[in-house]
Amino acid sequence: MSPSVQRPDLGGPFPEHIAIIMDGNGRWATQRGMPRVFGHREGVRSVREVTTECASMGVKSLTLYAFSEENWKRPGTEVSYLMRLLRVFMRRERRTLMDNGVRLRCIGRLDRLPAPALRALRETEELTAGNEGMLLRLALSYGSRAEIADAVRCMAEEARDGSLDPATIGDETLRRYLYDPQTPDPDLVIRTAGEMRVSNFLLWQLSYSEFYMTESCWPEFRRDALLKALADFARRRRKFGGLQSGAAAQSPETGSLEGKA
Repeated sequence: MSPSVQRPDLGGPFPEHIAIIMDGNGRWATQRGMPRVFGHREGVRSVREVTTECASMGVKSLTLYAFSEENWKRPGTEVSYLMRLLRVFMRRERRTLMDNGVRLRCIGRLDRLPAPALRALRETEELTAGNEGMLLRLALSYGSRAEIADAVRCMAEEARDGSLDPATIGDETLRRYLYDPQTPDPDLVIRTAGEMRVSNFLLWQLSYSEFYMTESCWPEFRRDALLKALADFARRRRKFGGLQSGAAAQSPETGSLEGKA
């Protein structure tokens, strides 16, 4: 992971890749006495606004955790609604994606998606493939443990047939077998609705990501909330396991290095 670019207008470093765990749609609706599906519908508005804002500000990659492997356990009526909403969203938002030069890419065990939803995804991916702006990745039927297991399975098969030498396997070897090995790791991970967990999201990729948690539920997360997250990121000091220039010398009392974290 390379250091983030500098944006003086935002006060410091700027994330090239943002990943968002979009949480709280159902909670937002319930708090207002509405069915959970109203929260999912309103959450689509946040997806549209955050995507267009990120694209206009120069974010290179935006990954949205839209539907996890675990979400299949939800009531069938809610899952069916989400799949219909996904299909409609893919078709209605094509013009928005094209107008903003956004490329769409989907990651996850996509073969589990209903055929109409998967067809709409693939058509939109193909339509936007030539765009040169921001990459929008939707994590659908996604689980990071599943991603790693799928990668290891492929590696094992290639090792068995002799096309992969186990002695050469390292960090970057495994990366090549992930769902989208070309996209750099996230600089910033945002989670909404006040939860403090990663929920099986990009476990391999977020080793050195910065985290930003907000109490706002996803339907409330719009431009102003995004700017607050970016301002917070701009104040971070990213060391990637090393030391800031001029900081931390060896402690004479303990022999340890100060400021390792």
